[in-house]
Amino acid sequence: MLRKPTKAILKVSRWAIALSLLALLTTLTLFNSLDSIANSSKGAAQGFDSSALFDQVWQTINDNFYDPKFNGVNWQALRKQYQPQVQQTRDREQAAAVINTMLAELNTSHTRLYISEEPAYYQILGIFWPISPDIQAQLKSFFPNGKISYRGIGIFTQVIDRQTFVSGVLDGSPAERAGLKVGDRILSVGDRPFHPIQSFAKGSTVEMVIQRTADSDRQQTLTVAPTELDALSMFLNAQKASVEVIQTQNRKLGYMHVWSYAGEQYQQLLEEELLYGRLKDVDAFILDLRGGWGGAPLTVLNFFTGRGPSVTSILPRRGIRNTTQSHWNKPVVMLVNEGSRSAKEILAYAFKQYKIGPVVGAKTAGAVVAGRAFPMSDGSALYVAVTDVLVDETLRLEGQGVMPDIEVPTKLPYAAGGDPQKEQAIETALQLLQK
Repeated sequence: MLRKPTKAILKVSRWAIALSLLALLTTLTLFNSLDSIANSSKGAAQGFDSSALFDQVWQTINDNFYDPKFNGVNWQALRKQYQPQVQQTRDREQAAAVINTMLAELNTSHTRLYISEEPAYYQILGIFWPISPDIQAQLKSFFPNGKISYRGIGIFTQVIDRQTFVSGVLDGSPAERAGLKVGDRILSVGDRPFHPIQSFAKGSTVEMVIQRTADSDRQQTLTVAPTELDALSMFLNAQKASVEVIQTQNRKLGYMHVWSYAGEQYQQLLEEELLYGRLKDVDAFILDLRGGWGGAPLTVLNFFTGRGPSVTSILPRRGIRNTTQSHWNKPVVMLVNEGSRSAKEILAYAFKQYKIGPVVGAKTAGAVVAGRAFPMSDGSALYVAVTDVLVDETLRLEGQGVMPDIEVPTKLPYAAGGDPQKEQAIETALQLLQK
């Protein structure tokens, strides 16, 4: 496998530094005022002023969006178009849906309104909370014990043709234990339509009716036990649970799914498992960056491209000889898809550009700008693209994405948990070992 010296990664590292600094600035301004998150979505909707929220969102975009030409969109005209629609909504969820439709007209990532009626709201807080004492102070009355959590089962969903499909299942989650699979269509939860928060708010167990195949007559009922998902640790726990040693063709292949890279703890776990833990003796490694959240610590690529000494410990009396490397010097394959976003895309670009290893999967999201969060008066969070981003000084990945070296198309509906992209990554790793 060809490698470049660590110096080749410096340009990408500069962008990682810039994005990290911007994320830090974001935390200093996020959520100056919040409604009580302890309220249910119905309670939060009482006294909700959709017009006030719309005006605040529109003005914030008008003042802070990175492109003064609004990506070719007539922003003034959109206000006249969408304001009457928002005024007709009955609650915050409906208003947010209309507002996000308007924001989508800007055709730019990192530009969205998040509300407490969706899991992503808490997941974002889980990313920002550890690195900002100011955020912790501002949210103390809402999270008096410092615990940011919501009841759920550990899934991501995607709506296709008005039908809800499971697009991701966190490793080790209640959903995985219950047998829920990627591609399952959710028909109901507890005899009611699926809602990502309300469906799991009460009860020790719930019954989910799902459809695994296109045959509408074949439905299944799964019993799932929702749990309190701690947004500060849920992705790290899933990453730990994803670790796998795949034994095939007299080879050992290591696998890990990094659901979020927004924090040094994720890279630390990766390095510990590869150097000292369960993946220490594998012949090649598959790094799965599909779905989840972006972000990346500055040392990510150095671990795969750097140089350093090995240390061999010898115990002659016991006949033990153990060698530990300071970096990864075996074949590595990266997995990406349309859910790989932001800094994960920069990593995919670097893997290809500097020939660190092959990239397998589907084209990445093309979501590489820098965003800043603004608090809205109702407690929601407006994420705004405030800075454009170029990689290696000239390359703009926003709206473009990164094509993998080996493209493996997939179809989400009724996939029944099949993973042809992972299967191809395994085959690619074996081919590297043969060479």
